[in-house]
Amino acid sequence: MSDAAALAEQPVAPWIAAQRDQLLAQRGHAWLLQGPSGLGQYRLALELVRAWLCEAPTPHGACGHCTSCHAIDVRAHADLCVLMPETQMVALGWPLPEKAQAEIDDKKRKPSREIRVEAMRDAVEFAQRTSARGRGKAVLVYPAEQMNHVTANALLKTLEEPPGDVRFVLATEAAHQLLPTIRSRCLGHTMVWPQPPAMHAWLAGQGVAQDAAQALLRAAGGRPDDALALARAGRSPQAWAQLPKAVARGDVSALADMAPAEAVDALQKLCHDLLARRVGAPPRYFAEADLPEPPGVAPLTRWARALAKEARTAEHPFNAGLMLESLVAQARNALHSRH
Repeated sequence: MSDAAALAEQPVAPWIAAQRDQLLAQRGHAWLLQGPSGLGQYRLALELVRAWLCEAPTPHGACGHCTSCHAIDVRAHADLCVLMPETQMVALGWPLPEKAQAEIDDKKRKPSREIRVEAMRDAVEFAQRTSARGRGKAVLVYPAEQMNHVTANALLKTLEEPPGDVRFVLATEAAHQLLPTIRSRCLGHTMVWPQPPAMHAWLAGQGVAQDAAQALLRAAGGRPDDALALARAGRSPQAWAQLPKAVARGDVSALADMAPAEAVDALQKLCHDLLARRVGAPPRYFAEADLPEPPGVAPLTRWARALAKEARTAEHPFNAGLMLESLVAQARNALHSRH
């Protein structure tokens, strides 16, 4: 199932619905939804634009049945402009502009991992046009931190002098990376971190067993969307629990079912928890019983720096198999270092 299809079938989490209702009750032409990953920024942003453009909106969001709601569901609403990295648009089922799609189809370039300035210029032109359905227009930007400096400045001009019938919602997992001037032009909303019982009940509604939900929530650092993504990717709670000691033994099979970027992320979580244990704090991502004895702070700090460097190239490894072997060797050396 694609990310887009999964999202369409997924009911709105109660904490997202509550935030949607709260924001719809307030006025403002631009919202900035901010907080860590996995808390539902994209889903909340989509709920807002659905309600703004709906033909029969309620205080609790869009009706879900009108022509406007259907147009958003099939990714074809004339009054909605979605600004995302092309890789993200493809994953979430949003069509690329014809020129961009043609360039990718002709193998002239790969889908962009940042929001391109050409797309932003199209969005600025879109904001100047008359609404096609008469309900105003909406621009959704996600993840907003993927705008480069030129792209962000192009958006800033429109935010400073917005046309009367266009509204913006920017969703980000790294608000500190946005231009201060963009942050100041938006009403800020910090995503709510839901309580564990609500997250467990919601994951159960998605078909995730209670014991698996608890383990996957721990692996996701308590972020419900990330926990659901792990469940849908077939991540085994047992394999996650065994990963730390397997890596300490140099067992590459512990990372065999992960892409390099996922492997780096898992090892960064392990490094975090071992550093936490070394300084007397509780682990966050793994159960304490599943962790090996941590080495000193110095080797763990060196390992954390090495992993941060690996993360910058993990999406484009020269050879994925060799990279995983290298990551495990690096981890084993750090975990057995005495200095």
